[in-house]
Order: sequence, then structure tokens, then C-alpha cells
Amino acid sequence: MTTAGPQPRRSVEDFHFGAKVVSADGRHIGSLNFMIIDGESFDIHAIVVKETHHFSGHDVAATAMMEDDVSIPVGAVKDVTRDLITLSITSAEVRRTEPYLTYQYARPQKGDAGRLLLAQAGQVGYAPRLMEEAHKRLDELEISRGENVMLGHTGKKLGTVRDVVLDEGELAGVVIRPEGLFEGLFKQDVLLQIRFLGRSDDLALFAHLTEADIARLQPFHPSARA
Repeated sequence: MTTAGPQPRRSVEDFHFGAKVVSADGRHIGSLNFMIIDGESFDIHAIVVKETHHFSGHDVAATAMMEDDVSIPVGAVKDVTRDLITLSITSAEVRRTEPYLTYQYARPQKGDAGRLLLAQAGQVGYAPRLMEEAHKRLDELEISRGENVMLGHTGKKLGTVRDVVLDEGELAGVVIRPEGLFEGLFKQDVLLQIRFLGRSDDLALFAHLTEADIARLQPFHPSARA
């Protein structure tokens, strides 16, 4: 896969979930589904695009297991606006990328053989268990809309991710929709700066905040940003 040379300077309006993604030759590839970031530095490594039904082939192929999420290196992003991401690679190059998710049958467990025999006899329904594997490194994380943001490891939920805020290509913070105990404190989305995020995993982001920090969280007003 080819990538562009020097990357353009990007503003805090970059990479909004759901933004349309087009290839260098003008094809509508899909929409921004989530992002792959470094688990320690939170640097952006790649964007994951959910292909349209037409581009993925779902419109012409009756294949239940066809994967339609593809990972695009951030270096292959040519230009970004709030609603549109333009790639520096062609649609043909996108089609040759590996699927982000792959599946394989899980090892048989106790009782599977019996259930298979019953299914073959038409007495019960049976489907082998599938294991899902994401094509990312162990030190990389997914960040997506709707992802839980937890207050440290207290078990308390601060809210869910609504969007990301970037400054010249660097992750500056996440926009949170407050939920649970914090929904009463904030009547609208708030911005959580990246400095308050600690080591996280694919199940949630962990925010390390004191009571004073929480009280100082500000409502998110994108139109007021410089």
C-alpha cells in the first residue's frame, strides 16, 4: 500500500465518527467507524472504515460472513474535514487491504460432539462457536462512539464517548456524554482532555479525576473553538 508524503496539518475539527470516507479516485468507501490508537501515548495509528454495502459487495453477494471493516493507516489520509475524509490511496488499494476482523472456529468443548450429532439428526439447531480476532497490535486500542469512560477503576461510569478532538493530527481529548451519577452534574456533553486518561483497554477508557477535576469539566461547544 502506498501512502502520501508529508502529512497535511490538521485542525481540531478532524476525524469525526460517521464522517464519509472517499478514495483518491473519488469512490465512496464508507464511514469512519472507530480509530486505532497507541495504548500508552494515545497517538493515532489508523482509522477503521465501515464500508458501504455497495463497496463491500454486500449488494451483489449473499454472504453472511463478509467483513466490511477495513483498517487504513493514518499516513494514507490525505485530507480531513468534519464530514469528509479523503484518502491518498485508490479504491483498488483499499480493496486489497486485509479485513480488520477475522474469524476462526473455537476449539470444541465438552458436549459439542453430542450437540453436533443431534443437529445432524435434525433434533436441535447447532452452530460452531466462532472466535473474533482484530488485526491490531497488543499495545493498540480501539476508540469508538459509545465506548464507556470509567472513573478510574472504581466501577463508576463517567459516561460514553461521543466524539474525539484532535489538534494537528494529535488526540487532544474525548467528548463525553455524561451518564449515571454524573448525568445530574452535567446537562450536556463535556470535554475530557487526554491528560486525564490513563492506561485503558478495549472495554473502556479510564479517566483519573479527583472531585475537584470533575467539578471543573467544561461543556463542549465546538463552535466556540479557535
